[in-house]
This record gives sequence, structure tokens and C-alpha cells, in this order.
Amino acid sequence: MRFHRQSGIFLHVTSLPSRHGIGDLGEGAVTFLEFLDRADQSLWQVCPLGPTTDVAHHSPYQTLSGFAGQPLVVALDPLVDRGYLTASEVEPPAGVSNHETNYDAVSSFKHDRLRTAYERFRAEPAEGDREAFESFREREADWLADYTLFVALKREFDEAAWTDWPEPVRGRDPEALADYREELADEIGYRAFCQWLFDRQWHAVVEEAHDRGIQIVGDLPIYVAFDSADVWAAPEAFQLDEDGSPTAVAGVPPNPNDDGQRWGNPLYDWDHLAETGYDWWLGRLRRLFDLVDVTRIDHFKGFDEYWAIPADADDPAEGAWHEAPGVDFFQTVRDELGDLPFVAEDLGFLDPSTVALREQFGFPGMRVPQYADWCSEGDRYQPMHFPADSVGYTSTHDTDTFVGYYENLDDRQRDCLHYNLGADGHEIEWDVIEAVWNSEASLAITTVQDLLGLGSEARFNTPGTASGNWAWRVTAEALTDHVADRLSRITDATLR
Repeated sequence: MRFHRQSGIFLHVTSLPSRHGIGDLGEGAVTFLEFLDRADQSLWQVCPLGPTTDVAHHSPYQTLSGFAGQPLVVALDPLVDRGYLTASEVEPPAGVSNHETNYDAVSSFKHDRLRTAYERFRAEPAEGDREAFESFREREADWLADYTLFVALKREFDEAAWTDWPEPVRGRDPEALADYREELADEIGYRAFCQWLFDRQWHAVVEEAHDRGIQIVGDLPIYVAFDSADVWAAPEAFQLDEDGSPTAVAGVPPNPNDDGQRWGNPLYDWDHLAETGYDWWLGRLRRLFDLVDVTRIDHFKGFDEYWAIPADADDPAEGAWHEAPGVDFFQTVRDELGDLPFVAEDLGFLDPSTVALREQFGFPGMRVPQYADWCSEGDRYQPMHFPADSVGYTSTHDTDTFVGYYENLDDRQRDCLHYNLGADGHEIEWDVIEAVWNSEASLAITTVQDLLGLGSEARFNTPGTASGNWAWRVTAEALTDHVADRLSRITDATLR
């Protein structure tokens, strides 16, 4: 799929303005869409939308499901309008901030209210809601039935990993599953209710975005979490042993600058998936395409070849490259689903086979100035060298803010950056935004943190660290007309 030149802003849903301690799909989402509209932006990029956990430190890249939505971003105020909560029940909880997410406080507060709303919905549903809920359960049954049973069983077994459950349910014995579906029917219904609310509110936000000419850019992590409904419900799609444990796990090999990474996600059994026409993947992508307009593929390299680390090895260097289906996979998906609105995260993997796969299907790659050697002529990450088949970013969810990055540059690199951007460092965030917008990249994206000129204190995630991530939030007051107008002027001068 070929993109026409567009620009937009990255801001994950949890970072939206809200009075309830976490961004949600209520008024804060509309406020941000209004800001995008005023700034003449046509793209809103978010992280994966799935349900996060304390175990994974609420990383949106390690979720309980690749299909389900995040219940914590369900807006509570609309539930007052439906009669499921009272105004006093949705007063903001103690211990929350408008500037960051306290997941412990938010999780307790949100689930208490959502459970109350579910009980009132069961007792006296608002007009049309019972029918809409049952229609949603029927429409999404392919993933929803397994997901809701999975999270109900997690609660039943004190949040233990599914491999530690009793054998009948661990191994998906049909009789045992039927018994638990009956026994846990109330909890299953509650979890389905949360998913229905997320789906309903998310599609309302998407409709509002489309009315304003704004597309949603989602995110597709190639791998799923091991302790997830995905692996429990479809173990045959993964490289597991007879006990359900991974035989090998995902990661990346060492390079001259680091020791590699052991992510620990289970790897796909690509032979089995190919034999089934990639049905599991087609289901996942159908659901994703129902939620977003464009999708960034995280770790695109893994569709060309993947680094497999033996499950009992701690050192990523003990892994080896294995061939992935690449062309056959994307041809099948294109034949089944039509145009593929993908952006390929190809940072750090520039080998010919991965580049050829990306180019064959017309997926633009990513270019991020923070990876540039500013003193090297022609460096691929300098904005003036971004090609048309690329997406130019000022920062990403995994990098420092541009101001934070700039402040940590050595003197030589900073001087070279000034020379290349024609900047003096006074408003370096706007200099790099303008440079990325001025590039040949088909899509240009910045972050709210960069628009506001914020430093490392506003960084969203630091890879390889377990705490202090995914918490930053913006307030409605920060999304000023002045910032929107300035970005609009740059957009009109460069992309129109």
C-alpha cells in the first residue's frame, strides 16, 4: 500500500487527559482529536491496545491477549449517562495524578466501578444495551470466548500462569472447560462486559477521528506474551513442548554495542501456521484492522527470519537465525484481507533479505534522527536523507524525548547536528520537527513530548528497564492553540 504524504502525532491512550488517573476513551480523547484537527494533523499513533498486567509492569507489548482491549481505558463518565454508575461513584480516586498513571490505584478504582456497572447492567440494562452486548459477544466469539474464560481462570487460580493450572484446564480438556464456563459464568460475563465497553467506546473515538479526517495508526507486536489467552487457546501455533513450555524463545543477537536481548516470548510454529493458511494470524489481523487504519509492525525482521534462543539458555548469543515465511505470509494476508496498511519497524536490521521483503510489499520503513551520526555525511537517519518509502519520527515510545537526547549529546555531535539542521539549539524540538516534516518521508510523526519541548523526565519507556515506564500523561491545558497553530504552519509549508 502506498501512502500519500501525511503527518501526525504519537500519544498512547493511557497518556490522554483524564480525571481518573489514566487516559481513557472519554472527553480526553475528544480533546486530543480537536488538538490534532487544529494542528492540521491526519494521523494519531498509539501503542498496542491490549490488557496489561502488573507482572509485565503494564507494558502494552506484553498483554494478556493480542485481540482484547484494555479495560483500564474505559471511560467511566459515559456509564453515569447510561445509569450504571452514579456521579459520586466516579469522583476521582485519592492518590492519582493528572501527569502520570499510578496503575495500582487506577486498577483497583476502575475494576471496582466496572464491576458495579456490570451488576446494574445485568439487573436493568439501558435501552438497546442488552441486544448490543449479546451481538458483540456473538460477533467476536472466535477470540472473546477464550479470552474471557482465560482471565476468569487467572482470577480463580490466584493469577498463576496457565502452565501452573490444574492439568484438565491447562490442557484444555473439553469437559473441564465446559464445567468452568458454567462455574465462572458471572466472571466471564463481567470480562465480556468490559470488552464490550472498550469496543463501543473505541469505535466511537475512531468515528470521531474519521469525521475529522484523522486516521488511527496502531501497533502490532510480532510476538505475544507466553502467559496469554493467545498461547493457552492455540498452543499448536507456537513452539512448545508436551508440558506447554516454550522450546525456544524470542530475542535478538548481540551486536558490537550490546549483549543482545532475551525477550522470552514463545516463537511461532511457522510450519503449522502455513499448513492452516495462517488462520490464527488472519484472525488477529482482522481484529486489528477493525480497530485501526494503519499498523506499525514491531520487529518486522521476525517475518523474514527470527532469532531463536533455547528456552534453557540465558545468553542471547546462544541463539540462531531461522527462516520465517516472509513472502508467503504477506501474500496470503494480502489475498485474504486486501491492501496491507503496514509500516515496518526495521530499525537496526538492514540486511538485504529484510529490505527486499519490505520493498516487495511496499511497506515504508522507519527513520529516527536519534540514531543518526550527525558528523557522517549521508547518514540514513539524518532527516535530509529520509527516502519517500519511509516514516520519519522525531522520537518514538522507546527513545528519549528529542530534548533529552539533545542534552546528552557530546559537543562534537551537537555541533554537527546544529550544522545539519541549521539550528542553534534554542528550540531544538521545533528544529527537528521541521526537518522531519521537510523530509521526503511519506509519513512524518512527532510526539506530544517533543511538541512541548520536554526533557528526559517525560520519556515514555526505556527498553530493558522494568519500572518507571508507560506512566507519562499530558493535561488538556498543555494542548494549547499556540502549539497547534505552530505545527499547522509547519505542516502547511512542508506537506501541502
